[in-house]
Amino acid sequence: MTSRIAFALVTALACATAWSNDAASVNPQSEVPALTTPARSEAAASAVPAGSDGPLPVVEVAAPARLPETIDLTYESAEIFQHLRRGFAMPNINSELVLHHQQWYLNRPDYLRRMITRSSRYLHFIIIELDKRGMPLEIALLPMVESAYNPTAYSRSHASGLWQFVPATGKQYNLEQNWWVDERRDIVQSTGAALDYLQYIYELHGDWHLALASYNWGEGAVGRAIKKNAAQGLPTDYMSLKMPEETRNYVPKLQALKNIFNNPNILADLDMLGVPMRPYFATVTNSGNIDVKLAAKLAEMPVQEFVALNPSHNRAVIRSETPMVIPADKLETFAHNLEAHEESDKPLSSWQAYTLRPGEKLEEVAPRFGMTVAGLKAVNGLQGRMRVASGATLLVAGEGNEPQDMGLKASPEEQPLVFAAPAQRAEKPATERPAAEKPAPGVGTQTSTHEVRKGETLSAIARRYGMSLAELKSLNKLRSNTAKYGTRLTVTSSTQASASTRVKTEIASKETPAKSKPTRTASGPTTAAPAAAAPRTHTVRRGETLSSIAQRYDMSISELKKLNKLRSDQVTSGTKLRVQS
Repeated sequence: MTSRIAFALVTALACATAWSNDAASVNPQSEVPALTTPARSEAAASAVPAGSDGPLPVVEVAAPARLPETIDLTYESAEIFQHLRRGFAMPNINSELVLHHQQWYLNRPDYLRRMITRSSRYLHFIIIELDKRGMPLEIALLPMVESAYNPTAYSRSHASGLWQFVPATGKQYNLEQNWWVDERRDIVQSTGAALDYLQYIYELHGDWHLALASYNWGEGAVGRAIKKNAAQGLPTDYMSLKMPEETRNYVPKLQALKNIFNNPNILADLDMLGVPMRPYFATVTNSGNIDVKLAAKLAEMPVQEFVALNPSHNRAVIRSETPMVIPADKLETFAHNLEAHEESDKPLSSWQAYTLRPGEKLEEVAPRFGMTVAGLKAVNGLQGRMRVASGATLLVAGEGNEPQDMGLKASPEEQPLVFAAPAQRAEKPATERPAAEKPAPGVGTQTSTHEVRKGETLSAIARRYGMSLAELKSLNKLRSNTAKYGTRLTVTSSTQASASTRVKTEIASKETPAKSKPTRTASGPTTAAPAAAAPRTHTVRRGETLSSIAQRYDMSISELKKLNKLRSDQVTSGTKLRVQS
């Protein structure tokens, strides 16, 4: 209200008080009746003129209209989710699917909490990158839909990382994929590539919902759907297009998450408030090769936390001139410890690269570097009896280093943040889940656990994992040649293709991935891929399904069915199936 109106009100109240006191002194029994709303016009008409005895006129003062609230986008929020909400800019959609997915998330608070906790490492960096480009901050929630913010997520269509790039699209956006590294899992590089791609498809369609549909389905497919609707005189917005089930649910999932993050009370119930809006990590580049374990030790942080920030490395060694992601509060510690380590003349890496010569076998190479064959296979991600072509690069123990100190045995504390998952589960490429957990390579993921079943012998278990009986006994400190039912044994080569093997397969693959992002034939890896082996036979056991068998042999269900000419998804125990070796 203005100063004049305020002054008039104060004067009116003062006069009314004075009149009331005078009236009370003349006739203490008299009372002024309260004026009801309908009687106000009458009172105003019969009001006593100024200067005469009687009540003052009733004056109504309207409250000033509230100005619309504005959002200051330059305001620096102290809390990260508050900043996130301020940057939401996509149009909202309301549909049954949105409500369905919103309720799905809310019915799983533990899952939601774990996902948000994982995201807190990366959110600040992604938000800042989006702010630099002027992109809507809803995109910072997209990795929750794609990978549940798991940087080692791996799908059956060979998509990998937070942003789920298939190999060909990764190549298209300059994400390096070779024997040493897969930058689709690199936090910094993959984020830059994903935002480049999203900007491109937004400029193509001029609509964020259509851009998101293109990210999931492919811009070509979305473009064809738009043309089809336009030819029929139908609307061409996201909600009006005919699309696959996955794409139809894609944007509603993001909208459901947006609705949840728009409600601070939900985040408070999850105990997820108070995450500061400040950098979580920074990058450091070293001039020489350095072991993953040593880098984590120099930063004084657990190996699994280091791997969560540096999930792109396929080996236990980080190449020279490769940026390492270190928590911001550990930078000084890392620099100080690195300087002290170098001054002590200790090597930064316990490993060296070795090129396999023509005719050379692993059995000859391993003892030359003081390693067991199983250890050599484990550190290079070689499965079972897989053959390695001459010219392939192998990681072997460096000079003067004992193989038992190489960290070949995975302890529970050293599992990658995939997150608190058992070793054997982390090593399975879950071909039937859209975003399966793919193990971070190198330290902590080279071994798995096998539980002895009824009737199994140590010899059979050793053969299954490509080990000798002596190696299996030595690794588990066994004296007898028998093991009791239910005993958990450590083995050095899982039944699944390891991380490095899968990476090489993805790069060399000439099949069109199921995920419909732009695809093209990718070039081969820098090292020779293992020679394709002839199919072998698997006898179905009681309780086994086609899905579990396909996972075991790193196949899809369709591949397994095609190889065995099956029409049904059911299979009976005792059936012999052909599987890839």
